[in-house]
Amino acid sequence: MKLPSLNQSGMQGHRIQRRQFIKATGTAMAAATLAKTTLATRGVYAADTAPKKLRIGIVGGRFGLGFQWDEHPDCIVQAVSDLRPDRRKALMKKYKCEKSYDSLEELVLDKDIDAVAVFTDGPLHVDHTIKAMNNGKHVMTAVPAAWATLEQADQLRDIVESTGLTYMMAETSYYQQSTISARKMYEQGKFGELFFFESVYQHDGLESLGVIDGKRTWRYGVAPMHYPTHCTAHVVGVTGERLTEVTCHGWGDDHPMLQDNVYDNPFWNESAMFKTDQGHAFDCRVWWKGAHRGAETAKWIGTKSSFYGHDPNGQGPVIVRKGKQTEKDDAGFVRTLQNFENYEQPEWWKTDMLPEPLRHNSGHHGSHTFLTHEFVDALVHDRRPAIDVYEALAYTVPGIVAHQSALRGGELLKIPQYERPT
Repeated sequence: MKLPSLNQSGMQGHRIQRRQFIKATGTAMAAATLAKTTLATRGVYAADTAPKKLRIGIVGGRFGLGFQWDEHPDCIVQAVSDLRPDRRKALMKKYKCEKSYDSLEELVLDKDIDAVAVFTDGPLHVDHTIKAMNNGKHVMTAVPAAWATLEQADQLRDIVESTGLTYMMAETSYYQQSTISARKMYEQGKFGELFFFESVYQHDGLESLGVIDGKRTWRYGVAPMHYPTHCTAHVVGVTGERLTEVTCHGWGDDHPMLQDNVYDNPFWNESAMFKTDQGHAFDCRVWWKGAHRGAETAKWIGTKSSFYGHDPNGQGPVIVRKGKQTEKDDAGFVRTLQNFENYEQPEWWKTDMLPEPLRHNSGHHGSHTFLTHEFVDALVHDRRPAIDVYEALAYTVPGIVAHQSALRGGELLKIPQYERPT
């Protein structure tokens, strides 16, 4: 079922609000040029250049504390919200904000707020986006964009398209320092053809977040592939390819969390093999149990060179280049002797990719300052954010389908595509 479109008067009101905001913030560049621009490949606009600053509301006093809205020269934290008073106070202290609301439902009624950053429970992201956009607010949410069903994916796309407002997903892997490097290498043609990708999100012990203060949380028994975006961003966010089909296998045990959860999920770990629209293979593993090292990392394998991201065992990042010399293996067969070199990972957050106040390290491999800047900068300069609704669904939906494949014993399934209108 798709979310019904807004009525004509509601549609007109939202469009007027968007036009007024765009006019107030001063659109200085052609929209077509801005639409093609990504943060990874350009410098930033001069700090404090927008005639009107973005007025933002922050919802969610746990993950929501980890961003830099108060440091951005073009942003004002107008209000904050959390259901818990202690978390509301923490948000007010962090962002030096005097206005707070008891709930998102109250905050989105504030006419002085232009946009809302939603860091609420995963299953609520679409519902909260709809409520915010129905009140004229642009939205950034934590991951994933949609929860567990294609119906939610449809609802998210429909509310964004019907209101004309901006949506962005705060996917940290897109702005990991190694992912930025891989994207630059790809844009410069250094890989040749990237024919294989590998990405892992390994997080043994995550079940500890399933019960807090004796109460079950939304993470209790959650399916691994319903949280796929830390991996899928390593492919879609580097080459732009779309994931078109998948076969996935799951593993679980007799732990009570897998026997009794609202998701009917029997798996701790899910391992998937995706195919891209370019015919390339993507090995994706989301594991939350087992004797493995924790990691959010990837490998990009090409015909000319390959890039191995940071490794939890301390090896890497490294670059492997196609060699010209040969050697013999221990069986006497000739093979190419590849060139192997350590890669000194740049700290991209120190560069002019960010405004000066945000040029410091931050959470999830330096990604939080980039996410903060990308949302603010996209809105005040009227451009599409790097991880817009179509990009976000290209990261999220493949995991929804992969979990269905695992429940069906690894059946090969097609992945629906959410295409950006031309």
